[in-house]
Amino acid sequence: MNEPMPHASAQSGQPDDAEHITPAEPISRRQLILAGGLAGGLVGLSGCAAPALVRDARAADVPRFGLGVASGGPLTDRLVLWTRLTGPNLPAHVQVNWELAHDEAFTDIAARGVEVAESDWAHSVHAEPRGLAPGRWYWYRFSALGQRSTPARTRTAPAAGVTAPLRYAITSCQRWDHGHYAAWRHLAAEQPDVVVFLGDYIYEYGQVPGRVRLHDGGPTRTLDQYRARYAQYKSDPALQSAHAAAPWLITWDDHEVDNDYVGLQGQNLQPDFATQRAAAYQAWWEHMPVARSLRPVGPDARIVGRYDWGDLARFILADCRQHRSPQACNKPGRGGSSVVRERDCAELRDPTRSFLGLEQEAWLARQWSAEHRWNLLAQSTLMTRFATRDKGRVGEPDMVWTDGWEGYPLARQRLLQTVADRQVPGCVVLGGDVHASYIADLKPDWKNDRTPVVATEFCGTSITSNGWSYDKFAATLPDHPHIRYGRGDDHGYLAFDVTAKRMTVQVRSVDDVQKADSGIHTAASFVVEAGRAGAVRA
Repeated sequence: MNEPMPHASAQSGQPDDAEHITPAEPISRRQLILAGGLAGGLVGLSGCAAPALVRDARAADVPRFGLGVASGGPLTDRLVLWTRLTGPNLPAHVQVNWELAHDEAFTDIAARGVEVAESDWAHSVHAEPRGLAPGRWYWYRFSALGQRSTPARTRTAPAAGVTAPLRYAITSCQRWDHGHYAAWRHLAAEQPDVVVFLGDYIYEYGQVPGRVRLHDGGPTRTLDQYRARYAQYKSDPALQSAHAAAPWLITWDDHEVDNDYVGLQGQNLQPDFATQRAAAYQAWWEHMPVARSLRPVGPDARIVGRYDWGDLARFILADCRQHRSPQACNKPGRGGSSVVRERDCAELRDPTRSFLGLEQEAWLARQWSAEHRWNLLAQSTLMTRFATRDKGRVGEPDMVWTDGWEGYPLARQRLLQTVADRQVPGCVVLGGDVHASYIADLKPDWKNDRTPVVATEFCGTSITSNGWSYDKFAATLPDHPHIRYGRGDDHGYLAFDVTAKRMTVQVRSVDDVQKADSGIHTAASFVVEAGRAGAVRA
């Protein structure tokens, strides 16, 4: 791994064994949160003058909040509010006011403050109001350059000792040119408490003729190209509505940088990959509602963290790209992944190889909670056993994809054995990446029928990205009885309703990913009972 795993959770600011959350960094004067009502505004807002900092800006009719607003990282007393200023002729530094209110009309202001949007960071804003009440909804908005953003909803997490219900959704893989974002529109309408995004927010590829809509420009490699790609994705109104509906918890996968990259190794073994990764990580931070403390340093960034939902659930966010060992048995001169026969690839059985990096493995082992009813591991891909048959061969399927957990079987075994040894309550693994819905049992040793199931996996399908055909996917399921549900031709998200007694999950699938106004339906429903690993049909 390229850097030590932090002793504190980078996103929560909470040490591994501490009971209380401490601020990640002191609040400067310009970030000071002022209690009380709105004292004034900008040009066009209560008739007050624009800040002297930006008095040379013109064209007030140019949309300055064209990429919407977002929030994330909900804790009991704080969260992150995000926006990015848009349009031409932006000064190097722009003063941006923000407000957080108890009501949509903003008559009861809970907090307000000022940030400075800097050109070095794409004029992005990461405001961090603190001292908020636990377990309640708020409304927020931004003001700058004589304009005001649309208002949006967010909320804090319940306090310790509370077992309030939790409604969340998991999503991933929203390739722009594979379809429209109808799934986001429906998810926003369902008003979850939290959205968990598990990677592939953008795709780095250039234009492909004939798609339902096209990427702007060629492949992304530079900072300006990554920024432009995020701006294109975030221009979609359905995606903006999903960000405005609830706070997000976010991790990444490969396409935020380069297909199938690991560590400082790109798929094509690019000699300048560290520079590319640094640009990609910076653009990711600039466009995500994550804390200022997560701002990357060169090609390195910290995104791991844990988020407690009262005493009901703990979310643990993992990084599956930055610290892991390279894929096994690569072809000469190539990085990335391949499909190999297990018996022909000795690297698969190397105990030193790690999917998370050995330091992150140790960090994760310290995050499992015996006090919470549910432990929710948010990571980027499929964990359960999944192999295919080579053409014309009989016997057990043994062709494995080296980029997923199947390519790191001993690392997976270590993780699940820890869950078993610790008797981690309500362990649920959340994943994406594979453009298919999987609901599966997890156990440390699939070759031993007597090994008990220790966790449940919900791997959600893509928002838009293409997957296997129905027939191809269905043909694999008889070889995998531990997979309770699988489908590769759907698009949408998984919606969760969680109480102290059970977790109910709906597979929400859009009717036609090629239509922006597509309807949606529930393809299947499952229940996991507290204290009993494994999902059953509802």
